[in-house]
Amino acid sequence: MMSLSAFPPSSSSAFLSNNLPPASAAVALPSPASFSCHGSLLPPRFAFSTPSFVLKSAPRLSPVSRRQSLLLSSLNGSAMAELVSSSNGSRVVAAEKRGRAASSSSTFLDARNEEDILSGIRKEADAGRLPSTVAEGMEELYQNYKTAVLQSGHPKASEIVLSNMSLVLDRVFIDVEDPFVFPPHHKALREPFDYYEFGQNYIRPLIDFRNSYVGNIGIFKDMEHKLKQGHNIILISNHQTEADPAVIALLLERTNPHIAENLIYVAGDRVITDPLCKPFSMGRNLICVYSKKHMFDVPELAEMKQKANIRSLKEMALLLRNGSQIIWIAPSGGRDRPDPVTGEWHPAPFDKSSVDNMRRLAENTGAPAHIYPLALLCHDIMPPPAKVEKEIGEKRVISFSGTGLSVGAEANFDEIAGAYENPEQAKEAYTKALYESVTDQYNVLKSAIHGKQRADTSSPAVSISQPWENVSAT
Repeated sequence: MMSLSAFPPSSSSAFLSNNLPPASAAVALPSPASFSCHGSLLPPRFAFSTPSFVLKSAPRLSPVSRRQSLLLSSLNGSAMAELVSSSNGSRVVAAEKRGRAASSSSTFLDARNEEDILSGIRKEADAGRLPSTVAEGMEELYQNYKTAVLQSGHPKASEIVLSNMSLVLDRVFIDVEDPFVFPPHHKALREPFDYYEFGQNYIRPLIDFRNSYVGNIGIFKDMEHKLKQGHNIILISNHQTEADPAVIALLLERTNPHIAENLIYVAGDRVITDPLCKPFSMGRNLICVYSKKHMFDVPELAEMKQKANIRSLKEMALLLRNGSQIIWIAPSGGRDRPDPVTGEWHPAPFDKSSVDNMRRLAENTGAPAHIYPLALLCHDIMPPPAKVEKEIGEKRVISFSGTGLSVGAEANFDEIAGAYENPEQAKEAYTKALYESVTDQYNVLKSAIHGKQRADTSSPAVSISQPWENVSAT
């Protein structure tokens, strides 16, 4: 999601106080509503029993009760208690009083079919409450999401699309009317509305779990043990889609829930400014930065962006000093893209300065630090535009697909690059080792998912599995 190449390669104290901004950023973003699915597509936990939206024959809900059910699906803790204890006539009002808990309009939550969704978008656009570009993006998102979920073959796909998209569009509409501003360190909003589960539930029906894999699940377990001991974990990763955080969390939530829910993503500014991305970003832990690639798109804003990046860097340093932090960063500075000639996907090259700056930051903040190479394969779910775009509001292509996640052995700098006397050669060697590990893991995942060779694709360095198959339903 981010590159730190703009920071100086000097000592840690100079690094933390230097006034230069971090370099580039890019992010994988989340998504919304309720979903439950039969075991052929999803892990056992997701048998058809989701309380957030019951997808079976039932009396048609009245507008008020339908709205309440959607709100209750994503309300936690005291907010849930407040709603449950209130009389029927005051439940929604109570939620609305809790800030961003409820919608300011029933336009989307009351939708009973596709026509209600599409006419609702047009109505709000005609009334001037939705910018035309946002309205067009909302309609496009709905159509593409519907097509992708229908690809899954799930017998309740249409109901899933309606329940998920009505909540997504409602959250987008809320933010258009009352924009949320992200601080340098954003903590996932879990109540009164649970934006984390909102994102999980939106991406879940896009993942073909029968054709998804996790590499080296034992290393993830070892990482959780280190976190409990107060150590910090840095994941040096490739970056494929806006949905990366949700994919990572969905593949780990049964076996490694602490990582799934507590992972902090170094996130580019586009995913915290794009109206269709923001609700999903609100459900993730983020260190927010301005991308180097877009630093000078508006020259008069460059200085402001640089100062904001310095604040974000300081927030990251403070977090690491406290220990028990796990941070994800993409030192390529953006999403992977296919080869323009062959169409083949592969991890984008890592920036050595970005890797080195992150390493020095982690190693000089007091708590023990461990750096791991992480490979992610999920480009088919939500591929990026073929080229980097300056404008906010990219076209979103969505598909139902298998996905993969793998972590390699810890990369110790002294063991890999300690013999080099030249600092630049040492940085180059360390970055190369991390990148080669990510690429090797990616190729194993690629063979399993797209080569249809499944678990027999494991290599001596990468043992792939489907760990959700070995977890009993709850």
